[in-house]
Amino acid sequence: MRKFRSIVLYMALALGANTAFAADPAEITALREGDMKKLIVYEEPRPASSALYVNEDGSEGSLADYKGKVVVLNLWATWCAPCRKEMPSLSELQAALSEEGIEVVTVATGPVATPPPMIAKFFTDIGVDNLPQHRDPKQDLARSVKIFGLPVSIIIDRDGNEVARMLGDADWSSDNAKAIMRAFAENPPS
Repeated sequence: MRKFRSIVLYMALALGANTAFAADPAEITALREGDMKKLIVYEEPRPASSALYVNEDGSEGSLADYKGKVVVLNLWATWCAPCRKEMPSLSELQAALSEEGIEVVTVATGPVATPPPMIAKFFTDIGVDNLPQHRDPKQDLARSVKIFGLPVSIIIDRDGNEVARMLGDADWSSDNAKAIMRAFAENPPS
């Protein structure tokens, strides 16, 4: 029955109204199952952080660079065991949904966690090669989004607004996570 309800809700979202918020927050909340029950969906979008971080190539980056895409911003650290467990599922989400305008953006935060060789080793050790190795060595981004633990994943809509947040790790490769991300991505930017 729960799967049937999820399918009905997903189809309703796919046919839903054009609003600035990709879908009704209550409908997305109703889709949540398993690990995704921890996803906090906001009633109203909030402006995403404008804090800068360091791109993989050493240049400055910001979330504004992804405007027009739905972003799963994942803040993590090399020493974080739940981050190590979660990262392969984020990699699978990226592989499955990147052509649908959904982008997984990983940012290692904290001075201990961010030397590029440590980040590269972390990704090599867990077999992930399709996610960015961005970093936040001064924790400017982490402070601006007010995180208190790791990992944290923040969903940002196509207009650059924070629309949901996950505290702790989750299985982002699950069918439920993919359905939720597709629901967020349903409508183009306003």
